[in-house]
Amino acid sequence: MENIRNWWSHLHYSSTQKRSLLIVAGLILATSSFFILRTSSPSEAITPPALTLDVAAVDITVDVQGAVAKPGVYKLTIGSRVVDAIKAAGGVTKAGDPSDLNQARIVADGEQIYVYAKSGGTSVKKSTVKVKPQGSAFVLINRASAKEFEALDGIGPVLATRIVAFRKANGPFASIDDLLKVPGIGAGTLSKFKTKVRV
Repeated sequence: MENIRNWWSHLHYSSTQKRSLLIVAGLILATSSFFILRTSSPSEAITPPALTLDVAAVDITVDVQGAVAKPGVYKLTIGSRVVDAIKAAGGVTKAGDPSDLNQARIVADGEQIYVYAKSGGTSVKKSTVKVKPQGSAFVLINRASAKEFEALDGIGPVLATRIVAFRKANGPFASIDDLLKVPGIGAGTLSKFKTKVRV
């Protein structure tokens, strides 16, 4: 302390200048102390906004119809597959034939899944299967096998297999024109058999 007093008395400043120097030093010290205390004191914790989970976004609604135990509209979780929708509807009946469905495909909200009845076989009751009128040459594009597609003009074994594979991967065709989405089928090819097919 004595050394500080000696240093202060030997400064070549007037008393006014020394007083000003003390004021400036005091202001600097006060400002520094303010910022130090402010940063060291507990500040208000910045909390992220609470995440709200929209329940509506977790569920999807699908319509399951056809040869299932309980046809109807069901709520499923996002990421559910065709097989989950069929299980929700009670499973496929004995009359049903899910072979034209890709049961591993993830379903979308608002989608309809239709399980067609078997087109033949003695184990199926006539009352559960729609019998085509005699003389009808229509091929049902959502039920026909590859062999049935081959009977159409312009469709060979390769294209017939592609149609069935496309249907399994993407679900039933919504219209006849959807056949244009199958690789290898153009407008010209479709025009050859369009009048002989039905959805």
